[in-house]
Amino acid sequence: MAESHEIDLKKLAALVSRKRGGRPLRDVAAEIGGVSAPTLSRVEKGNVPDVDTFMRLCRWLEASPDDFQTRASERTVGAEISSPERICAFLRADRTLQPDTAKALATMIELAYKGMKGGGIQ
Repeated sequence: MAESHEIDLKKLAALVSRKRGGRPLRDVAAEIGGVSAPTLSRVEKGNVPDVDTFMRLCRWLEASPDDFQTRASERTVGAEISSPERICAFLRADRTLQPDTAKALATMIELAYKGMKGGGIQ
């Protein structure tokens, strides 16, 4: 039996949100080309894009489509929390935070993860 593969929509959403930063959806959609602001918003919320949109996003992210492929057996509950990119994306998506505050928190989280990997924080 063939193993099931899916697109890691949370990873895609997090990376799109991270690269967009605080820029308006319309500006980023125009930069990507061929993707509307509402479609970009839906992708950031974890909705499945069509194939053309997915490929445009991969080019814009400078990522291979394979980077977003996951086997159904590899997914675990809560795995997205361990990724600093995803945490930062959630901070930026929080409407209660000012963009500068979300950016500062995201920077602190990224630095903390780097420090842990390098043995600087224990």
